[in-house]
Amino acid sequence: MKSVTPDPRPYKAAAASWLLAQTFWVGGLWLLRFVVLPALEKVGLAPLLVQSVADALTPLLVGFAGFCALLQVVLLVAAHGFASLWREMRGQLLLTVLVMVVSYLVVDRIAPDAQRWLLFNYLVLALCGVLLVLQPVPGRDAVR
Repeated sequence: MKSVTPDPRPYKAAAASWLLAQTFWVGGLWLLRFVVLPALEKVGLAPLLVQSVADALTPLLVGFAGFCALLQVVLLVAAHGFASLWREMRGQLLLTVLVMVVSYLVVDRIAPDAQRWLLFNYLVLALCGVLLVLQPVPGRDAVR
């Protein structure tokens, strides 16, 4: 005889994937800008070397954030449907993150000297990440 209760394992896997992706990209953004780069300056590395490290790592991290946010979009759509992208705060934040990632990578490619715009864009990504961390995990609110 089959059980009529849904199998909670897919929701647990989705919730774990959501949290893992979120930890990597949000934690990575904050760690690079507010821990690693200031620590390199504090150690006494030359400012040009610190800037070179930032210039090399930041676009990679922003691209990785875009990949993780895209994974979170897929998980959100699977859990709550396509309309959740514009009706829920999580979807709106993820769409903002994806737009900011594309914007950052395009501006970095065509105008790498636009440092203020790139920094603003990076900080918006980090802020959206923190706001996303405060939202409930989609897999956990689907099973009660």
